[in-house]
Amino acid sequence: MLRRPRRLRASNSIRNLVRETKVNIEDLIYPLFVVEGENIKEEIKSLPDVYHLSVDRLEEEIKELNELGIEHILLFGIPDEKDCCGSEAFNDNGIVQKAIRKVKEIDPNMNVITDVCMCQYTSHGHCGILTEEGYVDNDQTLEYLAKISVSHAKAGADMVAPSDMMDGRIEAIREALDENGLETVGIMAYSVKYASNFYGPFREAAHSAPSFGDRKTYQMDPANVNEAVLEAELDMLEGADILMVKPALSYLDVIRRVKDNFNLPLAAYNVSGEYSMLKLAVKEGLLDEKAIYESVMSIKRAGADIIITYFAKDIAKMLKK
Repeated sequence: MLRRPRRLRASNSIRNLVRETKVNIEDLIYPLFVVEGENIKEEIKSLPDVYHLSVDRLEEEIKELNELGIEHILLFGIPDEKDCCGSEAFNDNGIVQKAIRKVKEIDPNMNVITDVCMCQYTSHGHCGILTEEGYVDNDQTLEYLAKISVSHAKAGADMVAPSDMMDGRIEAIREALDENGLETVGIMAYSVKYASNFYGPFREAAHSAPSFGDRKTYQMDPANVNEAVLEAELDMLEGADILMVKPALSYLDVIRRVKDNFNLPLAAYNVSGEYSMLKLAVKEGLLDEKAIYESVMSIKRAGADIIITYFAKDIAKMLKK
């Protein structure tokens, strides 16, 4: 008997009925870049349609996200002052802390996740405390990451997302949160974060490029996938609530491997370089904007439950049509 799979492609309504993978607005997390100052809303040159926002301009942004049905944000702060230990990162009146309080004032129900790292706060641009030889001291850095996480949580963050890739940081952060009575605050671990070339636009946006060297001694080799499974397992055992793979589009196979191995929610970060390439191609007329949905859908199809993406607004508008 001749099989005819085309019968299930015969009309749009039938295709909708049998569609295996769907992106929902609830799946999306939108990154926000918050800066010091007043009345600032400046487009980030390397990230079209994404902005640096001062705290006083957050209200219009949160209202727009509410109207689109986007319920989750990931906050990044860009301080005015930096030092060798990134002290502004754990300043209780720092830029992220002020932004958290403002967002919760505007919309208490907005799920606020904060990036926990030191690169945009340190004068050297690395993600931790340096030794005299210029090597990132893993265990000393853990103390600072814990302080940052507690400061964010006390300001009202629902979840912290450590992106540094230090060994043991999930356990250190979980213990610090619990010791401070913050056991309800979750941890979304950047479990599998590669030393990728797709971060370029973000580093401009966050002013976080290292002043020397690179981050290959702590971020992962893009060639490795077995190591990704190990990193995810360690974060799970240390108490992570959500695992993450970053980047996404060039690492769909890694997303699948992690999803198949662990029974935890899995996020994937559709990073700045992936966003900018596609956004610029659409603006130049080289691709239809439907390619945006297709690319994000591929991340979901690979196994991600949650997608952090600068395309969140675009996807939300497409889903509302």
